[in-house]
Amino acid sequence: MYPESIVKPMIADLTQVGFEELSNPDAVKAAIESKGTTLVVVNSVCGCAAGAARPGAKMSLSGAKRPDRITTVFAGFDTEAVAEARKHFAPFPPSSPAFALFKDGKLVHFIERHHIEGRSAEMIAENLKMAYNEFC
Repeated sequence: MYPESIVKPMIADLTQVGFEELSNPDAVKAAIESKGTTLVVVNSVCGCAAGAARPGAKMSLSGAKRPDRITTVFAGFDTEAVAEARKHFAPFPPSSPAFALFKDGKLVHFIERHHIEGRSAEMIAENLKMAYNEFC
């Protein structure tokens, strides 16, 4: 598990712009299974999270449509919350960072790490905006 002193600033990078930190399984389950749309960002300490995933998540919110709820879990820190979230990501294998968009509790869009690595934050944001336009 990563030390809190390293992780907290990376969590704050999203929570300071309105993402809700889901730090336990009950919070994850409630967010995912709620009515409407929920984005779950699986945050990470890796370089692609810092360079593309977190900036892309924030940029994606500038469009006309956006999810009803924007949330985040942190891999390697909130282990039980991440494990609960991953139960809802099937058939996708564990991936961090990652993005999961749910509509009325059903997974409708997923971006795995290998679709984040090597891509710009702008590309990630556009991918998410297209999903928002379709499902939100």
